Amino acid sequence: MNSDLESRVASLLEKMRIDEKRKRIVELQEESGMSEFWVDHETAAKKMKELASLQKDVEDAEFFQLLLQEGNETEVERYLKKFEFALYLSGPYDHGDALLSLHAGQGGTEAMDWTAMLYRMYARFIERKGWSAEEIDKTIGEEAGIKSVTIEVSGKYAYGFLKAEAGVHRLVRQSPFNADNLRQTSFAMVEVLPVIDHDDRIVIKDEELEWEFYRSGGKGGQNVNKVSTAVRLRHIPSGIVVTSQAERYQGANREYALKLLRAKLWERKEQERLQQEKELKGAYKTPGWGNQIRSYVLHPYHLVKDLRTDHETGDTDRILDGDIEDFILAYLKTFI
Repeated sequence: MNSDLESRVASLLEKMRIDEKRKRIVELQEESGMSEFWVDHETAAKKMKELASLQKDVEDAEFFQLLLQEGNETEVERYLKKFEFALYLSGPYDHGDALLSLHAGQGGTEAMDWTAMLYRMYARFIERKGWSAEEIDKTIGEEAGIKSVTIEVSGKYAYGFLKAEAGVHRLVRQSPFNADNLRQTSFAMVEVLPVIDHDDRIVIKDEELEWEFYRSGGKGGQNVNKVSTAVRLRHIPSGIVVTSQAERYQGANREYALKLLRAKLWERKEQERLQQEKELKGAYKTPGWGNQIRSYVLHPYHLVKDLRTDHETGDTDRILDGDIEDFILAYLKTFI
């Protein structure tokens, strides 16, 4: 077997942490044999699902090791790619839906137009993946473009893929908004959060919520503007504020607001966890302003370059039309 393949195999098996998984399987099997295990049906079901997933991981690894012993490089390469891809998307929420938000940076109309361009790029990518999207909140620019927009993306591995896009995106082009066609740099920030139905770490109490209802200018026509259907929700302990105004019914907007709040509370806890681990894994950067991840240059030459991976292409039209999966996979590969 060639050295490159051997190195990839060794790295994969190490990251699969099979010994840890075998230990956890024994723990769950012993726990499930106790009479009190089934008292809480919801927790029991979650643990049995975890057990089944761990058992499959171990079976896959054992099968892969059998292929290695047989020495068939073609088959090893084929299954190696499959297992590597599974590791890209092995996070607890990677398989599920995502909340994608875009925010225009400083620069007025230019930045809002860039945000609209990014929104179109992601809409095309979502179509390519066969996913669906629902607007939760949207604020249109005064002259053109979008100030901010949040959508819920539903589809297999939506969060796993889209999480790679979180950060600041920079555009360099000739400005279409002035007669001199001056070179202009614009920024937009992308936030990506998982849709979380249940997480024991996140407890939202009714008395900690402050609701405000107002008239929306979103979709729904005149009926929306006559009734206070839009929702602004403030979580008092954290100070987090979320809004939802895309739906014509207040109840639907309330549900979306709670979904957004739950995701943002999870993000805060996740950042705290990553901060604690940074000494082991290197510095961690939150996807906020100043953390630029990708540059899109349309003038004086054409280039899209990811600053985290150095992956690049001169085919800017293809990227802005939503064909961004190669950039996403290049980033996800850095974690295995």
